[in-house]
Order: sequence, then C-alpha cells, then structure tokens
Amino acid sequence: MRVGVLTGGGDCPGLNAAIRGIVRKGVEVHGFEFVGVRDGWRGALEGVVMPLDVPAVRGILPRGGTILGSSRTNPLASEDGVGRVRETLAEYEVDALIAIGGEDTLGVAAALAGEGIQVVGVPKTIDNDVAGTDYTFGFDTAVNIATEAIDRLHTTAESHTRTLVVEVMGRHAGWIALHSGIAGGANVILLPEQPFDIDQVCAWVENRFKIRYAPIVVVAEGAVPKQGQMVVKDSSRDEFGHVRLSGIGEWLAHEIADHTGKEARTTVLGHIQRGGTPSAFDRWLATRFGLRAIDTVQDRDFGTMVALRGTDIVRIPLAEATVGTKTVDPALYSEFGVFFG
Repeated sequence: MRVGVLTGGGDCPGLNAAIRGIVRKGVEVHGFEFVGVRDGWRGALEGVVMPLDVPAVRGILPRGGTILGSSRTNPLASEDGVGRVRETLAEYEVDALIAIGGEDTLGVAAALAGEGIQVVGVPKTIDNDVAGTDYTFGFDTAVNIATEAIDRLHTTAESHTRTLVVEVMGRHAGWIALHSGIAGGANVILLPEQPFDIDQVCAWVENRFKIRYAPIVVVAEGAVPKQGQMVVKDSSRDEFGHVRLSGIGEWLAHEIADHTGKEARTTVLGHIQRGGTPSAFDRWLATRFGLRAIDTVQDRDFGTMVALRGTDIVRIPLAEATVGTKTVDPALYSEFGVFFG
C-alpha cells in the first residue's frame, strides 16, 4: 500500500515527530510506501508531492515546523476541489491519506471521507480546540513558551510599575490563555468563552497597584469585551473564512492606561508560540498519534481520527471530531473566578 501524508493549517511543534512515527512504523512494520503531500491541501490540489521514506525522517524528532510544509488552503472552496484531490491521489498511486491538522484540515478530511476517499486524521493545534481528544500536540509547547514569557515580564512590570498585557493565541478557545496565565501567575485572564467587562478589568488592575504590585493581564486573541465587537487589526479572511486576529492586546493596554492613569504596554507573542523544538510531552503524544494512525490505515478503518482519551489512544469518527470547537468548560475557569470578567 502507498500512503500519502500531509500537514495542514498553522505549523506547530510535534508535526515532524508525528510524520516520523507514521513513516518508520509504516515502512518497518507494515511494509508501506509513502509520499509526502507538499504544503497541506494545496499540494493535494496541485499535485505536488515529495519522496518520504525512513532516511527522510531521520533526525527530525526535535525539529519544530513540518518538513512537508503547510498552508491554509481549502480544497472545498476551489472549483472541483474534491475531484482534483482525487486525481492527485490517483496520479501518484496513493491508496490512503493521513491528514495531520486542526479543525479546518480535519473538516476537509471528513468531507473527503464522505466522498469515498480513504483518509485518517491526526489532531494537532496549539489551541487544543479539536473536539473528541483530550489534548492535541503543539499545545503543551505553546503553553510552556507563553508561561516563560509571562515569568520574564513580571520583573520588568514590577521595575517600572506598569501594567503588561500579554496577548496569546486562541481564536474561539482560551486554553493557552488559561493554562499559561494560571501557571505564570497572571492577575487577569481573559478568554473568548467569557466576554469581559473593561471596567472590571481596570478595577482589578487598580487593586494590584494599591498593594504596590504591577499587574499582568493575559488575553486570548479572540477575547471580546462586553461593550463592543471583536478587536482586529486586519478584517481580511483566509480560505476557511477566518479573520486574521490580533489587536485586542493593544486595545486593552490603551483602555487600561486611560482608566487608571498608569502606563500599560502590550506584548503579542504571536507565532513565537508555534516555533521551536517541541516539548517532551508533545514529542511523546505526536509519536503515539503517528504510530496509531498508521495502524488505523493497516486496519482500513478509514474516516476516523486518532484521539487521546485519558492515557489511551483511541479512534473516533472524523465527523465526531469536526462537529464543533472544544472550548474551555465554564466549570473549569470558574475555579479561578476572580480572574475573569
């Protein structure tokens, strides 16, 4: 059997570990051949592939990013996109496809499975918002990076007696903001799941100044004030219809400075959260996902996604994994109720 592998959407630490697990077990245990589909669904549309064998995946375990490249291309938005993907697979004699990605990439995979294409999904995203799995790889590394940044910002905030606003990723789900904010000792944490009251945020900030303590505010890029709309710098949209987020951090800093009369600055972590070497947990999880994904192909259990449930790797229908976004449960963030608007 010849198997295609692609990585779609935003890059994240652990992608190469997953590719490595798939290829090594696929070749050495199942005797499969592989091709890498370049740049996510774009390569599937345009027929761009690369050789993928054991020598190609040597040494990539600790590397960030993806050796296959990635993009936010949506074949379902292209003319005869499903037919073009089918033609690419036929041209390169690909019998099955493993799609590694987040909710958008896996949504395309689910649609292709519905069209009879033999596909298996692997969940990755730093946002940890894929339904059906307890964790996605990439999330742990992103949280560690954000937490370290918050740790470093505490000292400069205290030195200058100013508010520092840290904007982290999280369009619809505040997992990174919640985990890094709690771990980093932030004083205010704002999530997309809970619209915030800017007056309350400023009151919390002023309370910290009263005890001669410089506050840290962590905000997910998708957080929304009760008093207005989502704050964005750029209203253009990608092929999946998503606005390119950023801007809430600057807006918050401006509002806090106006309300409190004290200086406020913004740090936008942005793509720093995606880059660099994956954490040990993400290498472990990505490798396990890769090993189970190729076993799923061997069992011809197509139209499914591998997922982490507790400590077990299980298979669930792609339709279940793409039914909606996994957001932070209010019962979880209510444990830290004083941090939220």
